[in-house]
Amino acid sequence: MFLLPLSFLVFLLVLPALAFLGFFHIVTIGFENLGISPEVVVLILLLMLVGSAFNIPLGRKRLIEVETSSWFGLRKRRGVQAQGLSLNVGGGAIPILIASYLFLSVPAGPAMAAVLITALVSFKMSRVVPGRGVTIPILLPPLVAGAASYLLVPGAVPQAAFISGVFGVLIGADLLRLPFILAHERGMLSIGGAGVFDGIFLTSILAVLLTAL
Repeated sequence: MFLLPLSFLVFLLVLPALAFLGFFHIVTIGFENLGISPEVVVLILLLMLVGSAFNIPLGRKRLIEVETSSWFGLRKRRGVQAQGLSLNVGGGAIPILIASYLFLSVPAGPAMAAVLITALVSFKMSRVVPGRGVTIPILLPPLVAGAASYLLVPGAVPQAAFISGVFGVLIGADLLRLPFILAHERGMLSIGGAGVFDGIFLTSILAVLLTAL
């Protein structure tokens, strides 16, 4: 029997913890660039983790008739499925609240211009994947949000980058794609449903980190 070395087994066990600590360190650096203390960062991440289990309904839920098949399509059955839209607390509502608060400390006009540029790029680069929702490249939107903030809002670059990352992806990759998604996807749809790993939050944090470089 082939046995793995004990040290390698221990490494496999602690690898998820190391990955989480690395992610937490990156997020902490990003928030510190926004002027937020590490203690508050811990609270924000905790709220996001807990909040990722909750969704805020947006509009009324409706029931639609669907048809499922089994046995290689030989057996078909009709049923009813709920369809609606919601906003995830952890991956959507909390980043939006933070970005809205930061918006009070930046010039409104230039910040909105940076948001619109990021939204346009996010819309062009996002794709609707059946069964998965909207996908978007992980690096390009943060680069655009950071660059636009650096050029348009030089006095508050990190704050503008976070704002552009949140609202740019929300508008470009979610809201502008929403009519197509609602027309072709089934089931309950959640904006920011991936929690701290959702594109809205990751784009904003990466944009802040890139501005520090």
